[in-house]
Amino acid sequence: MDKVFSDAKAALADVPDGATILAGGFGLCGIPEHCIAALRELGIKNLTFVSNNCGVDEFGLGILLGNKQISKMISSYVGENKEFERQYLSGELEVELTPQGTLAERIRAGGAGIPAFFTPTGAHTAISDGGLPLRYGEGGKVVKYSEKKEIRQFEGRDYVLERGITGDVAIVKAWKGDRFGNLVYRHTAMNFNPMMATAAKLTIAEVEEIVDVGALDPDHIHTPGIYVQRVFVGKQYQKRIERRTTAKPAAKPAVKGS
Repeated sequence: MDKVFSDAKAALADVPDGATILAGGFGLCGIPEHCIAALRELGIKNLTFVSNNCGVDEFGLGILLGNKQISKMISSYVGENKEFERQYLSGELEVELTPQGTLAERIRAGGAGIPAFFTPTGAHTAISDGGLPLRYGEGGKVVKYSEKKEIRQFEGRDYVLERGITGDVAIVKAWKGDRFGNLVYRHTAMNFNPMMATAAKLTIAEVEEIVDVGALDPDHIHTPGIYVQRVFVGKQYQKRIERRTTAKPAAKPAVKGS
């Protein structure tokens, strides 16, 4: 019942090459940054990652991308990573773009044991019709396209069939946990982390604090320990911002007679 590991490297030591990994977080918020750093140190390669995005060039999943450890991404938003763009267009990386709500529901469905579901999102677009470039080859030629998906009508509206997503490993970031693996998330870390924790064969949670069993109010537990196999304390978390913008002050209106 005691699921506590000493650190990220120990918790991830037996993850094999070629694994499919679900990585929680949104942008750089609520990401399992110690797990990501450990994966880089361990040198595990040919990984398929399911994540809302791929971090930035020097942080988050971007460090695994830069180290050529990721072969495929299933993502929603990928616009903040130049290396991601380069690898995708050069044929080094396969990319399956998925609408954000659909991605969340595909993961939730996978964790609930639902193999597929119908959604109106993307019906009669490239999402359902197929033809989205998944992988490029030499000279910028597309060598792999997305396949056509089934469309069915319900109550006069067309819906597209989407498959649930499951993985070999889920790496998630929580605020508090206990040694049984019960987890509590904080603020926007509630994004993709809870659903990903349910959708993998092995779930590894990094937390800011491990408390005694019974210290967490059962009504406040977001992920029950039954879904979590390993937990460790991460230290010295970085508070990174994905993009900084400086807004220019609005021009003052002209005053008559000035």
